Amino acid sequence: MIAQAAGFAILAAVSPTALLVMAVFLGSANPRTTALLYVAGAVLMTVVMAVAVLLVLRATGLNQPRAHDPRYGLRLGLGILALAAAVFVARRRRSEPEVEPVAEPGKKTTGLIARLTAQPSPRTAFAAGVILFAPSATFIAAVQVVATAEATVAATVLALVIVVIITLLIVWVPLVAYLAAPEATGRRLAQLNGWLRANGRVLLIGGLAVGGLALVINGAAGLAGG
Repeated sequence: MIAQAAGFAILAAVSPTALLVMAVFLGSANPRTTALLYVAGAVLMTVVMAVAVLLVLRATGLNQPRAHDPRYGLRLGLGILALAAAVFVARRRRSEPEVEPVAEPGKKTTGLIARLTAQPSPRTAFAAGVILFAPSATFIAAVQVVATAEATVAATVLALVIVVIITLLIVWVPLVAYLAAPEATGRRLAQLNGWLRANGRVLLIGGLAVGGLALVINGAAGLAGG
């Protein structure tokens, strides 16, 4: 259970935009507080949604042996949605001008995340964390693995904590690194900033495609083996 849930959580952790936003907040006038509130918002959203998804799945009976096909059918559906999202993002890139996901000096600010990062503050950082860590298809799949496993309460809680920690890797690791070595981490993130702006969309499409494919294969295999 834990290994499979962790695998989906790793896919859920792939978020170039979340890392780019962290780089912006750590380069702000009040980096520690701003980045900490950003992580706090991400933690709040992730924990609340993990518990909510687990309770909903168990309330609908997907943890029961008789729900084998609906369980894997849901996973297959999540995979199809992720693949559709990858296609949508790819088509949008070809047909529309590139839009910066976060604010960049000298450029017009567009989009909610760009507005939240245009003038970084603890309040906007918290809001950005909540918005950016709304549950993805792979995150829901990770929680589904935990929710539908025949495990003790202690094992379920442990697995859910692991899923949350892995999903949030992209924000808490840079924060811990910054607190331990501010100058070195700030320098590396500044170097990474430009690369992410140029390649973030490609990484996002790749992450959605890989996650979607993994869910489709897992769901189809489960239905075929059921």
